[in-house]
Amino acid sequence: MKIIVLNCGSSSIKYQLFEMNTNEVLAKGVIEKIGLHGSFINHERNDGNKLYIEGDIYDHQAGIEYVLGVLISTNHGSIKSFDEIDAVGHRVVHGGEKFNNSVLITDEVIKKIDECIELAPLHNPPNLKGIEAMKMLLPNIPQVGAFDTAFHQTMPDFAYMYAIPYSLYKKYAIRRYGFHGSSHRFVSKRACEILNLDINKQRIITCHLGNGGSVAAIQYGHSVDTSMGMTPVEGLIMGTRCGDMDLGVLTYLMTREELDIGTASILINKHSGMLGITGVSSDMREIMKEAENGNERAQIGLEMYHYRLKKYIGSYAAAMGGLDLLLFTGGIGENSDYTRFHATKGLEFMGIELDEEKNNKIRGEEKIISRDSSKVKILIVPTNEELVIANDTKEIIEKMQDSSKL
Repeated sequence: MKIIVLNCGSSSIKYQLFEMNTNEVLAKGVIEKIGLHGSFINHERNDGNKLYIEGDIYDHQAGIEYVLGVLISTNHGSIKSFDEIDAVGHRVVHGGEKFNNSVLITDEVIKKIDECIELAPLHNPPNLKGIEAMKMLLPNIPQVGAFDTAFHQTMPDFAYMYAIPYSLYKKYAIRRYGFHGSSHRFVSKRACEILNLDINKQRIITCHLGNGGSVAAIQYGHSVDTSMGMTPVEGLIMGTRCGDMDLGVLTYLMTREELDIGTASILINKHSGMLGITGVSSDMREIMKEAENGNERAQIGLEMYHYRLKKYIGSYAAAMGGLDLLLFTGGIGENSDYTRFHATKGLEFMGIELDEEKNNKIRGEEKIISRDSSKVKILIVPTNEELVIANDTKEIIEKMQDSSKL
């Protein structure tokens, strides 16, 4: 079975073609600057064959046409015809309270995704564009939607509710949803496979750290809390997002600076976080370099980042009544030994003992980095959200095929 996984952003399409019998990625790539000057596709086959083309790509349908054309091309393709594609899996950011699992995409599902646009106005529209484009281009191929929020739908009400009038929750579905669900789900399961442990008996904290970041408390296989909220702004300090902040600060700034709603949203989403604190960059590598060179704002930014992360680790361990596994993933989590060291420093009283030698200079590989004496196992687990989506798609399509035989 061959499955295409699509992740459509506002001006981009990321894609991977999987051979599900072996979980092998036959080809992958990205289209950037859709609808903008300088559009391009960057494609790579699993044998190292690469293709880079610049050209005008006006919309997502045109972009997906490019992708499909490359996949069947003589010189760069991985399949001979579209008949070899069995299904398409889509990353959909927000499923609200409507979806707690990946689902076969139908007209009714599309309608429900559309209803969630007001919860994710920047993400769900391009996700829908990808679905509609594929529906137009390959109408007979089934599609599956995998939702970032679905994994966190197991959170108890006391964890996902906000202390606002209950009527507003019921009217507008204002609550904590959480994101990065496919990543948290994948790494928690994979860590238990590495250690040969039953996930249903483990208390796990997963730290997905990238330009966006979130922490999840996973108790006995289920998400019971996560740092992102109704939107991806809440929680950790991120590349350009402010994370947790007194709401009074925002209303104060809106008054003093005469900011409208749109400008205030841009402030907390695009100009805050590590970029806002340091004035250097949203890229942690550049910030660390500046900190090493004595930049005080870069140094305080890193201290704030690690302090916030450490607080979440401690609070989630308390919420679960203890901790068995602590996992790091995402671009920063997988590659920054500096961040892993400072996130765990001082937590030895909780049974978290990092082995500095094991941790040093480890980048992007599965590895246990805790001391042998550590009560809590600390691991680096590279994430693979696309494989989660592909596996969910495969499972749904196989069930659909089995039911059709009855």
